Amino acid sequence: MQSIFDYLDYRLFLLDFYETQKKKHSFFSYRYMSGKIGLDAGYLVKILQGKLHLPEKYINTMCSFCKFSEKETAYFRTLINFNKAKSEAQIRIHFEKLMSFSSPGKQRIEKFQYEFYRKWYYTAIRSLIGIYRFSDDVESLSCMLTPPVSSREVKKAVELLVKLDMIKKDGDGYYTLSNAFVTTGESWQSLAIRDFQRETIRLAGESLDRHHKKDRDISTVSVAVNKKDLPELKLRITEFRDAILKLAENSDDPDCVYQLNVQLFPMADTTVEKS
Repeated sequence: MQSIFDYLDYRLFLLDFYETQKKKHSFFSYRYMSGKIGLDAGYLVKILQGKLHLPEKYINTMCSFCKFSEKETAYFRTLINFNKAKSEAQIRIHFEKLMSFSSPGKQRIEKFQYEFYRKWYYTAIRSLIGIYRFSDDVESLSCMLTPPVSSREVKKAVELLVKLDMIKKDGDGYYTLSNAFVTTGESWQSLAIRDFQRETIRLAGESLDRHHKKDRDISTVSVAVNKKDLPELKLRITEFRDAILKLAENSDDPDCVYQLNVQLFPMADTTVEKS
């Protein structure tokens, strides 16, 4: 069974713990486990299913039952707080605290994935490496980015991409793209992606002054629609985005990297009730 430090959901750990103990001991059951903890068996099942959270008053008993060390107990408690967190600020605080725990002999890939989305130029550099023969001349990539970033930041980005197995060196000493990429879905990933989206939206605003009109296309439109049409609007945006991706895949000899932001958000809502 994996270490508690390899989990980002304490309920998945408890489920794996239960199944591991069940295989080892024939007497092990929901009733046995809940009895040792002092928790209702039905409630325990719902915790393992991810439907409920472990109440505060049972945390110490659970840690003792799992025979956690002091460090494992601290991680488990932080993990519970992370999984219970509702606001973006709370999620960020608890996730970064989780990342401060080091798993012996193992680097936490989630930490690197989280960092990947923190800076807009990480994705830009990865895309550049896909169209530009790059070895270790970080100054060249630094000058290509708009706005430019320092050579030190480019070097750090390259090191991160290597750790994530998103780029690798070929036999000639040049970096090439690998198939690995960062997936999304968990709460920490959604948080990191929001950071990335904020960064690129900020860059879109700055582009109005930074780039000539012929090199950009920034337009806005305000429309009045019924809320029931929102799914259709999102579908149209998805189809448009897919068409752009297909065009990019078929583009011959690409020589630049663009960021496309499609932004749809409410500015007024007549259905909001007065307080």
